[in-house]
Amino acid sequence: MTAASIAGLSPPILMPEPEWPDLPLPSVSSDTVDGLCDEENVRLMLRVKEGDVRAFERLVELHQGIMIGTATRMLGNLEDGHDIAQQVFIRVWKSAPRYEPTAKFTTWLFTIMRNLVFNETRRRSRRKEVALETDADDDMPQRQYADLTTPGPDHLAQQEELENALDRAIAALPEKQRLAVVLRRQEDMPYEQICEILKMSLPAVKSLLFRARTELRKHLASYLGEDVP
Repeated sequence: MTAASIAGLSPPILMPEPEWPDLPLPSVSSDTVDGLCDEENVRLMLRVKEGDVRAFERLVELHQGIMIGTATRMLGNLEDGHDIAQQVFIRVWKSAPRYEPTAKFTTWLFTIMRNLVFNETRRRSRRKEVALETDADDDMPQRQYADLTTPGPDHLAQQEELENALDRAIAALPEKQRLAVVLRRQEDMPYEQICEILKMSLPAVKSLLFRARTELRKHLASYLGEDVP
């Protein structure tokens, strides 16, 4: 899809319509994105503000992988992850004439994604399109397996079962807990940046993650070989 829908907005600066890169999704890890100097992101975004299509396409190339991955983990569906990521960059393009580098670029980007994902989960909840009833969860910081020491098909089957249970468990968490878990556990994001994205204090974010870990451990106790009171 091209960015044709961008033309519907009339920003102060007439922005040319960029073409979305018709390439396989780049495998951009969080380390790669975080390693990119924020000044470079800002520099590119300021060029986008002036209507530079190439700078916009470069930003898409750099960040679409992590946007799709995070949105997919939040929504549990790759197609929805692609849709959310595209909406993120459409909003980036539309808001470019008003952009001011007052926050870290990736924080701004994840904040846009947060709003879109939360809107989508609320829409789903209202229309009852998604049932998040399955309670089968896991430990957050590292994945520990109960008695999976025997190699072979049984081991692989148990591991796959735990992975699926973990995905369902994370999907069943309240939206703020879910996003905090995904950002911290999957993207290895520092607490301070999570605070900015969720607009919460550091103690509140740590408390949020503690509650999420407790729920995940409780629901995955059978997989972890633990007893739950």
